[in-house]
Amino acid sequence: MRKLSMLLAMLAGSAVAQQAADAVQPEVMTPVAEAAQSPAVAAAYAAKAAGRPVEAAHWMVAAANPLAVEAGAKVLAAGGSAADALVAVQTVLGLVEPQSSGLGGGAFLLWYDASTGALTTIDARETAPLAATPLLFLDAAGQPLKFFDAVVGGRSVGTPGTPALLEDVHRRWGRLPWASLFDPAIGLAREGFAVSERLNALIAEDRDRLASAAGTSAYFLTAEGEPLPVGYLLQNPDYADTLALMAAGGAEAFYTGPVAADIVRAVQGALGNPGVLAATDLALYEVKERAPVCAVYRVYEVCGMGPPSSGGITVGQILGTLNGAPMGPADAPETWRRIGDASRLAFADRERFIADSDFTPVPSRGLLDPAYLAGRAALLEGGKALEDVQPGSPEFDHAWADGEAIELPSTSHVTIVDQYGNVAAMTASIENVFGARLMVRGFLLNNELTDFSFRSHREGVPVANRVEPGKRPRSSMAPTVVMQDGKPVLAIGSPGGSRIIGYVARAIIAWADWGMDVQQAVSMGHGLNRFGTFDLESGTEAEALKDGLEGLGFEVKVQDLNSGLHAIEIGAMLKGGADPRREGIALGD
Repeated sequence: MRKLSMLLAMLAGSAVAQQAADAVQPEVMTPVAEAAQSPAVAAAYAAKAAGRPVEAAHWMVAAANPLAVEAGAKVLAAGGSAADALVAVQTVLGLVEPQSSGLGGGAFLLWYDASTGALTTIDARETAPLAATPLLFLDAAGQPLKFFDAVVGGRSVGTPGTPALLEDVHRRWGRLPWASLFDPAIGLAREGFAVSERLNALIAEDRDRLASAAGTSAYFLTAEGEPLPVGYLLQNPDYADTLALMAAGGAEAFYTGPVAADIVRAVQGALGNPGVLAATDLALYEVKERAPVCAVYRVYEVCGMGPPSSGGITVGQILGTLNGAPMGPADAPETWRRIGDASRLAFADRERFIADSDFTPVPSRGLLDPAYLAGRAALLEGGKALEDVQPGSPEFDHAWADGEAIELPSTSHVTIVDQYGNVAAMTASIENVFGARLMVRGFLLNNELTDFSFRSHREGVPVANRVEPGKRPRSSMAPTVVMQDGKPVLAIGSPGGSRIIGYVARAIIAWADWGMDVQQAVSMGHGLNRFGTFDLESGTEAEALKDGLEGLGFEVKVQDLNSGLHAIEIGAMLKGGADPRREGIALGD
């Protein structure tokens, strides 16, 4: 097995590295000064800026920060599995992009086991505390709270799932010693890492909310209350100590003992907005293995995460609705009319039917049935934007009221393929940027409970996604593995709140229909429609669709659309793509 140093030397001498100095990459976000980048990282950024995928023969990792990617690359180069690398990558991500994911949040994982040919999903979504009720986000008058009144503090914190997922995955598919996988994150936490432009900007945007809790303020703001400057060496010894406890004691060291006690203390003691999370909730938490949900698209099976995520079903519905007709050109408004209205139909079903299937019957098979989707596709034949979009009637014997939930984008996606042929696609989140703004032992706590609908009933009918004890809130996270002839050919996912679904579906269409490689597919300008308004990404080729879509009857909004797609194509060679809108890269050997 090659050592990582050999890999770096090889990449430094490659054609990609030779072009790094000449590459013009104003659109590519880089987290550290070029002089501080390793040759491999510089080569990866050059490839991303030039719109080329990174290629490798044996293994690859794509994630949202180069420090996390390098940690995973070291594990894979040492003979580790994708499960081992996932632990190293996620623990570093929790340090260097704490606003997006971490120990205090949850995750969904798709895992392809090369030894058995089985594709499975692991649900590590946060759960509502046992003391939570459907009234959790209602005020004294029975009206829904304003979003940030619910978010900031302990009320919004669900039982974290990410630590349990990492341990479960390693127990089942890991090859290297558990404790060793924490070394990269522990070392970086103690030695410090440079604050990136992205982290600095997010701190500045959220400064007032970060100042609401003393521990959070002390970590992210200077003594004068200013955001930590770009390049500041940020150390986190508390996080290092927490990881050391987990390295020695497993996930139990997180869910019981002093760490758990401090989490409960922070949640229940949050000034002005305490929560009800208790030690029992942490001690009882378990991940759940679930079957993937799959939809036929062209010659592929597109497989994703089922409930409580809406991502897999809704991506599958969009693609399944479009499957009966050839895809038009990428620059034609008529093509995007069909994509946009297929998405609107899928989102109408999502709002009506999808919630935690352990609490609410969900017609997963009916929603993805080809005959049902063919009926939905027939609605697209009018040539103009649909005037009225309603949920359909899939084969099902229950109907539930529409849900309302505000799902904002602060999430991270990791895609890994190891030398043994295993594939991991994991999307992890703490929900809103910086979660509940409560920092405990070096990590932030989630605000995932605000992914529940704030209302418990509508017109006397229970809302499917209402808060209930032990329930998991609906999510849009959509880690996806595309299969062909029983083998994985593409693994992909993104952050982005409820826009995740459109980002992933659009990238799959670009790859499957328009012949784009993975880097082109993730870099392409976004166009998506969830609820009627067509969102087009400013500063990209998507802007040119505005007049044509308006002529077809759509309201159009041109704006920033900040996805974070990370994809690996799996074939004779591995080809990795990382979203130029964020700091991520792909590395492989």
